[in-house]
Amino acid sequence: MTPESHAPTSTDDLPPGPPPGCPAHGLGPGGLHRLHEAEDLGALYEQLRDQHGPVAPVLLHDDVPMWIVLGHAENLHMVRSPSQFCRDSRIWTPLREGLVKPDHPLMPHIAWQPIASHAEGDEHKRLRGAVMGAISTIDFRSLRRYINRSTQAIVNRFCEAGEADLVGQFTEHLPMAVMCEILGMPDEYSDRLVEAARDALKGTETSLASHSYVMDALSRLTATRRARPEEDLASYLITHPARLSDDEVREHLRLVLFAAYEATTNLLSNVLLTVLIDPRFRAQLNGGQMTVPEAVEQSLWNEPPFSTVFAYFAKQETELGGQRIRRGDGLLFAPLPANVDPRVRPDLKASMQGNRSHLAFGGGPHECPGQDIGRSIADVGVDALLMRLPDVELDCDKEELRWTASIASRHLVELPVQFAPRPPQDVQEVPNHKPVAAQRSDWQIGIAQPAAAPAVAQSQPVAAQPQPAQAQPQPAQVQPQPQPVPVPPQPAVAEAPRRRGVWQRFLSWWRGY
Repeated sequence: MTPESHAPTSTDDLPPGPPPGCPAHGLGPGGLHRLHEAEDLGALYEQLRDQHGPVAPVLLHDDVPMWIVLGHAENLHMVRSPSQFCRDSRIWTPLREGLVKPDHPLMPHIAWQPIASHAEGDEHKRLRGAVMGAISTIDFRSLRRYINRSTQAIVNRFCEAGEADLVGQFTEHLPMAVMCEILGMPDEYSDRLVEAARDALKGTETSLASHSYVMDALSRLTATRRARPEEDLASYLITHPARLSDDEVREHLRLVLFAAYEATTNLLSNVLLTVLIDPRFRAQLNGGQMTVPEAVEQSLWNEPPFSTVFAYFAKQETELGGQRIRRGDGLLFAPLPANVDPRVRPDLKASMQGNRSHLAFGGGPHECPGQDIGRSIADVGVDALLMRLPDVELDCDKEELRWTASIASRHLVELPVQFAPRPPQDVQEVPNHKPVAAQRSDWQIGIAQPAAAPAVAQSQPVAAQPQPAQAQPQPAQVQPQPQPVPVPPQPAVAEAPRRRGVWQRFLSWWRGY
């Protein structure tokens, strides 16, 4: 069969799909797989790779045809070739031909909007320039310090209980708390806002109301900062020379908030799950063979926060991965199968430490502008949590964990854990799970060891330590032992604190303490 026969530009001339109850359930017209009906997308991607190569034809809801790009090199070529592929869905053939209805489940993701991620040319430069300019004003050292304090405050809510659901009580809260601070609305952070954001992303019956709740908060922020700018991302978007309108500011705040929140929540959940279920991974982390940032990058390879991204569209007839792509065809950018492409990862068990060529944050002109924010939240948040709860363990069988999956992402529903109950900690302190050890004295071998300074005068003298001496020949008879010389108690002397080494000072700076 030639590649042209797979081009999913129309379903009119394709044979009918299998009847209900047929073993080929999940197949549509032409025998193409329906992505939204797949129970295991990872397995389906590998099946499609075997059948079609790095670019495969599939169907979306309502049997709308689409290509999915499975190869690492092919995904990179697509996102880095704006002359051939764009994010403007208005040229998508199924949409222009009426195959995609206004109520299509994926329209919120695919419908064109006047935002940087859908724009091209000069308009893209203007809008993305404003977003990148605003993000460039973030002081990442202060941000990491805020992430640390937020982690401390969130852990304080459940640390005394000895058990928690790290998804519902931690990974869904930390990104929202940090993003509210970055955008300039820390007072809006609440359980209600977290619930609204989660519900809006799930597409439930109440998702429109939840989306409106979030947009009302962003509208209030835009109006407030337009009247009185401050040092936050919303203010910098408003005052940027690109002169964004209120609608443009609000839409980009929504884009940043939802994209960063969903991606970082999934990333935190995936890293913590790996730590809890993979003893070798945790041993490397605890033993110093792997740092938390390296653990985060490994997770971005194995389980990117978004498995696919909607969507790119062909601006001209071209060829990709051995398939003929017609003008107006839609293509899914797919980090999940691309990151496990056998051509770049022949051994999936091999460590990817030091390798950032994964596609978790996209690439090309539309590469995720907030990836450093997500990395910072994951790095500091995971590190602080494990410092507070070093004995945290999974409180269920691995097989009992549940996920909500869609074409776009896979979200862990719950992550129940148990640990030894601990008291709350001052959010300004360095995260720890035990009292700080006392500093060592300046005592050295070869001199008398000073006694600890008593609170009151000791009633008994303290024996002096024996002095080391060079080995001497011993006579046959036993010599009487000298009596210990009493040493009067010494007054307490305040010892100057030892200066931390360069490495300790660097770690404190890096973690934001």
